Amino acid sequence: MNTLHPLAGHEKRRAAILRSFLAGRLPPTLLLHGPPGVGKQRLALWVGQLILCEAPTADGPCNACRGCRMALGLQHPDLVWYFPLERPRARSSREKEEEAFEEARHAALDQVRSAPLRPSWSEQVRGIHFPMIRNLRKEAARRPAAGPRRLFLIADAEELVAQDSSAAAANALLKTLEEPPDDTWFILTSSEPGRILSTIRSRSTALHLAPLRADQVEAFLADHTDAEPEAIDKAVSLSGGSIGRALGFLPDGEADGPLDTIRRDAFRLLRAAIERRFADRYALALAQKVSGGRGLHELLIALEGWIRDLAAIAAWPEARVLNLDARSWLLDTVRTHAIHPDLAAASIEHVESARDAAAGNANPQLLIGNLLCQLHRALVGSTGSPREPKPLKTP
Repeated sequence: MNTLHPLAGHEKRRAAILRSFLAGRLPPTLLLHGPPGVGKQRLALWVGQLILCEAPTADGPCNACRGCRMALGLQHPDLVWYFPLERPRARSSREKEEEAFEEARHAALDQVRSAPLRPSWSEQVRGIHFPMIRNLRKEAARRPAAGPRRLFLIADAEELVAQDSSAAAANALLKTLEEPPDDTWFILTSSEPGRILSTIRSRSTALHLAPLRADQVEAFLADHTDAEPEAIDKAVSLSGGSIGRALGFLPDGEADGPLDTIRRDAFRLLRAAIERRFADRYALALAQKVSGGRGLHELLIALEGWIRDLAAIAAWPEARVLNLDARSWLLDTVRTHAIHPDLAAASIEHVESARDAAAGNANPQLLIGNLLCQLHRALVGSTGSPREPKPLKTP
């Protein structure tokens, strides 16, 4: 009946949570935060299995009882998982709107059951909408359905504040966290905890999940995918210690993985920002969609990675970089344009500001156009490079 893939890494965090639970001291609300795709939701589901296990041991859930089997199969009624969704079509009443979100949530859970191993990436614009929190509050007010305890998982909780009526959704969740029902736990996960309301963070016990070691990511991909060793090596080097992101860098048949495609798009943005030709920046800005700024999230994350690599190479030519296949381009660019490491590092603030604007659904064309001009001024100055750059090859 198992559906969930094995949990990789985070042994110390698991051990600490297990000790707290067995001692009766597990905080009622946890906030698991760390890089995207590092295993926050999978660890939260493991905690849910632990809470619902009928005979937990010093090693963790027994994996054999009915509670464990149902939790592993995402079938346990007392393990309730909420995550960002696309907004369904408008309904005629508040009740029908809430029903539509529940239908969408259950449909998404069916997809997870059929394909539990998925990249931590989606091309769809999603959010945790107010009707979802109303559904959660009603569910939390009920008694457990199959045992003495319950766990609610709110994944990517920062998406509470990336939409209209965000204050209402976040404040509704806050009321539930302030007075949690007996024998009920809540776990929030986030890759950007700074975007969560401070009042919610203050009522949560925060645990940071660090990136996994490269050998852990490599072993997981080798055991659970049919990718070739060369593709696995590339995905591991780009993953930043995240299995979820590594999956997004694996080839999709004959095509590049979705995150690798986005990485190349981000490279083109950086190249246009550095070069003198204003027309390139203008063309890339116009190539964006006219709406849906939240869809730029992954592109801007990838652009941050490129700029961090540029800053690292500017500081030390032998520095370790994420984009290993572009090391020669990074070295040449630093020399050609006299990139200063401090200015390169500081320019990341422009990308972070753009990410905040994208979360508010800013116009993508205006956002990218403004960002590229800001990066050009920050990296090479308003007059461009001291000499004409060499032809550049996309990695």
